[in-house]
Order: sequence, then structure tokens, then C-alpha cells
Amino acid sequence: YNPAEFEDKLYNEWVEKGYFHAEVDKNKKPFTIVIPPPNVTGQLHMGHALDETLQDILIRYKRMQGYSALWIPGTDHAGIATQIKVEENLRVNEGLTRYDLGREKFLERVWDWKKQYGGRIINQLKKIGSSCDWDRERFTMDEGCSKAVKEVFVNLYNKGLIYQGSRIINWCPHCITALSDAEVEHAEQAGHFWHIKYPIKDSDDYVIIATTRPETLFGDTAVAVNPEDERYKDLVGKMLVLPLVGREIPVIADEYVDKEFGTGCVKITPAHDPNDFEVGQRHNLAQIKVMNDDATMNSYAGKYEGMDRYECRKAMIKDLEDEGLLVKVEDHSHNVGQCYRCGTTVEPIVSKQWFVKMKPLAQPAIDAVKNGDTQFVPEHFEKVYFHWLENIRDWCISRQLWWGHRIPAFYCDDCGEIVVTKEDSAVCPKCGKEMRQDPDTLDTWFSSALWPFSTLGWPDKTEELDYFYPTSVLVTGYDIIPFWVMRMMFSALEHTGEVPFKHVFIHGLVRDSQGRKMSKSLGNGIDPLEIVDQYGADTMRLYEMFIGDFEKAAPWNSDSIKGCKRFIERFWNLQEIVKDGDEYSPELEALMHKTIKKVTDDIDNLKCNTAIASMMTLVNEMYSKGVNKAELRDLTIILNPFAPHVTEETVSYT
Repeated sequence: YNPAEFEDKLYNEWVEKGYFHAEVDKNKKPFTIVIPPPNVTGQLHMGHALDETLQDILIRYKRMQGYSALWIPGTDHAGIATQIKVEENLRVNEGLTRYDLGREKFLERVWDWKKQYGGRIINQLKKIGSSCDWDRERFTMDEGCSKAVKEVFVNLYNKGLIYQGSRIINWCPHCITALSDAEVEHAEQAGHFWHIKYPIKDSDDYVIIATTRPETLFGDTAVAVNPEDERYKDLVGKMLVLPLVGREIPVIADEYVDKEFGTGCVKITPAHDPNDFEVGQRHNLAQIKVMNDDATMNSYAGKYEGMDRYECRKAMIKDLEDEGLLVKVEDHSHNVGQCYRCGTTVEPIVSKQWFVKMKPLAQPAIDAVKNGDTQFVPEHFEKVYFHWLENIRDWCISRQLWWGHRIPAFYCDDCGEIVVTKEDSAVCPKCGKEMRQDPDTLDTWFSSALWPFSTLGWPDKTEELDYFYPTSVLVTGYDIIPFWVMRMMFSALEHTGEVPFKHVFIHGLVRDSQGRKMSKSLGNGIDPLEIVDQYGADTMRLYEMFIGDFEKAAPWNSDSIKGCKRFIERFWNLQEIVKDGDEYSPELEALMHKTIKKVTDDIDNLKCNTAIASMMTLVNEMYSKGVNKAELRDLTIILNPFAPHVTEETVSYT
């Protein structure tokens, strides 16, 4: 058994003969899967291989049953990830920044990068046997998908569901862009509570504030106490003197304050905390931003201007101590938000951005799952989905990037007019001057949220959209539910009036032998193509099914993959002992029927992994008792969706 002799040859033949292409055929039932589009600059890892193998098993199985089975491939432009990659390359190789090139020239470089590396992951998908309809390959920034993005933005804006406003957002000081809530990963970190004296004006007395972020003190515009807190009732309305600054700020009463937590006094920094922002709105407090985009301190920080936020923290704590204003420091562990791309601690900060109003969009997406229009497999993953949608805040969709879909909003700097349009330019309706387009781009997930229907031609009423949509099943990992699954759901319901898929098949993540998530930083990633080179694509595919419970993280196990190779070899070697004849032995016939029923039921119920054991039992029985050509032919049919190359080659032999 030498898979290198036939796997590539067979795959190329399948593609050339158009076996993976699906057409609208009213005499057949449609079955549709859209691939979760991997990053255009990405590289296949074992998690991708698991995801694509599951999809390939389903699509091959449905083709064999006579469906017009469409599997749409494609890649995502990955705004932040791609721009960072190109900027790093520019800096390392040429000593330049994107600003040195300017927007237009920089975007030319990004498109060059996409052309050079964008096809890499597609070629890797082909290497593992993915039977996608390559004639229908899509990209989130191709002409059709871009048209859909503009259509959606303008429609939502005209309905009042997209708006521009100044609110607290998550800001990454390294990527220099806003992030949505789903793009912030929270991790427990050891920190401190600094207890600081805030002197009462015209008094020797003071209140004590406990804070984990003392560097935001320069943006304080009030101190809040609970209106029911007897300790501070007499202080409400009085003025405090802000330490290190000397500015006077009021004591206000607000029910947001938990009188049992900390000292019962809370510094209110409306420009740097989401809860403080809401308090500030209720009390009409000023918003004072004390940091620049790169998290260095600005002029509001006085002598600390120009310092990094942590450098400033260290310096001001020393100064507070020297002035007798630091009471004590307590150890305190708390959840800290980090950028999902670079790991930098994000800064909650007030910023003028574009938002999607989420409550009206979230409810139909909740109802669709509760009504059973879309079903999660396994069902308990609905809880994750409901948790995000039921607690959702408005979605910040603008990004301070150059690579991505440009926001279709135009400004007149003379008249202050704003025009949102699907056109590439706009003229001011008041003064007739050419308007300036918003420099920001849209969150990457804004376009991928439209993937199930934009890839089929929406907003145009295409024959493919009418026939293949809604799609049949989405296959994806549980970690992507808040990023992508819920966004596709509410987007599809809003813009097509239908759910985007009937089933959401959730699987676990592939981890290393120590249970850690595979990543570049840990150096523990396993390239599936190395496995293909060593063992063959079919062995790798079977291993992905064999590693067990898809709901949980699946640990890498080298013994298991060797076991899968032995199984493939045993199947292959049946050719050496095959006998003439097409009559089943009664015992083998019963086992064959049992196996066919079990494998069919398993795939129908999206339990591809449990089908392997039944097939192994059948192969072992055939190997020990002998097999004729009819029996071997039927075995290849059962095994084909899981191991397409070796079964095809075996059919050629028989």
C-alpha cells in the first residue's frame, strides 16, 4: 500500500472530470454546505483537517445517494490578520510602514500577498481529498460578496439598525483598531487593588477609592456612592480634589455602586469603562480620554504624558506614595480582556464608531433555534448560542484598517452632511461638492456573516440561490459560535427571511498530547500535510474520525494514527485474497446489512466518528474468512466517503 502512487493522480482526475461540480437539477434534491472560510493567509492545521473531513464525508455520502450535492469553498480576507502580516513583512524587508506607501499602494501590496499565498490553503484542502465545487470558489472580497456587503450596510442603515456614535469600545493598542466583544478573549490575571485617598475639598478628610487601573485616574469626572449607603449620604453633592491633578470632581449617588464591594466609593471614568460610561450618561458627566491610540498617556496626564500606560502606572503609584495618598495595595486576580489576534491587553475607551443595533436582530435568531428551524448537534451547544444572543450588546463594526470592505459612508467637510450609498462615490446633496469616504473598513465578520447566501449570488435572485438555499448543514468548531454562527443566523433571517442552514454540527478542537490548543506560539502545531506525506490522506482522514468525542477537545495520539494506517492496509490487502463469485455467505451478508444500516444511521445523525468501529469489524471479518469481488465492491461503497482514494483504487482493481 503506497498512497503516493495514486492519491494525487485520482484527485486530479476527479477535478478534471467535474465530479465535484453541482448544478441546479429540479429532478434531484439539493444538499448544500458552505465551507467555514479559512483566512486567506492561513495554513491548514489539524483542526481544519477535522472540519473539512467531516464536511467531505457528508457531501460524498449525499452525492452517492443521488442528491445534487454542493460544497462551496472559499477564503476570508481576514482584515486584521492579513494587514498585520503584510505590515510586518514590509517593516522587516524594507524598513517601511503602510503610511510610507499610502493607502492605495499598500492595498496593492496586500492584493499581491493574497495572490502569492491565498491559494496555499486551497491546495492543502485538495491534498486531503476535499471534494469542493472548485468552479464556485469564493472570496469574501470578490465582486459578488462585496456587492452583498454594501447592500446589507445600506439596508440596515436605512432601517436605523446601523448608526454612528461615541460609545465605549474594545481598543487594541497594538493593532490600532477597535474590536467587537467576540474578538476579546478574557483570561485570569494576577493584579492589584490600589487604595487611593481622594481629599474632600476644604477639609482634612478624604474618601478611599480602590482601583485596578490607576492610570485612568486622570479621566475621572466623579466619584459615585450608593444612594442607600449611610456612610456617604452627607458627602453626595460635595466636591473632591483629584489626586495628582488638582481638578475638582463631584460625589454622586448611583445605584450602580455595590456598597458591599471594596470601599463603597467608585471612581467614575466615563471615557475608559463601559459601566462608568453609562453612569456618566445618566449624570451628564464629561468624557475625558487620557490615552493615545497606542496606549501612551496624552496631555490630560500632565507630566506623565508620553509614557506607556504601565510605565505611567508605576510612576504615578510612586508619586501617590510619596504624597501620602496611597493607603495600601492588595493582590487581586481578575479577568482581563486581550486581543484575540495579538494577545495585547485591550483598552476600554470611548470612541466614535459604527454600530449595529443588535436587540431587534438577535430575537428572531433566538426564536429560530427555539422553534427548531435550525437545530444544533449536539443540542446542548444551543446554550452557548443563547448566552451570547441574550446578553448581546450593540456590535461595533468599524475597524481602523485599510484592508477590508470600506465603509460606504461619505462626508461633506463643509456642510457636515453624511450620505450612505452603494455607489463608489457621492456628491453632497447641499453644496454639490465631492464627498470624502469614511477611511475605516468593516469588521471581517460583517462579510462572513453573509457567506451562506452571498456565495449563492444574493442580493441578485439567482437560480442557485433559489435551489441550494437555505444550506443543509454548517460544520464548525464550538469556539466559533459567538464569532460566526450567531451572526450568520441573524443576518440570514434579516436579509433573506430564512435560516441560513437547517443543522449546525459542532465538533471539538484538536489539541496536542498534553491537551493544549495547537498554536504557533507554543510550537505544538501539527501540519496535516506532513501526516498525508507519511501515511496518506485516507489514513489522516480516518484518524480525524477515530480520535473520539467531537464535543470535546481531541488530543493528538500517534498510536491511533498508526492503528488507522494498519486498518487501511488491511482493507487494501483484501485485494490479495479476493475470490471469484458474487454470492454472499449468509454470515457475511448479515454483517454487511448490519454495517450498512449502522453507518447510514450514524452519518444521517451526524455521528461520523462512531461509524468507524462498525467498518473495522467488517473488514476484520472479511480478512479472516475471505471475500469475493461482490463483497469487496460493497465494502468499498460503505468506506468511500471516509477513505475516497483507497476505495477508488480498489474498485479499479476489482
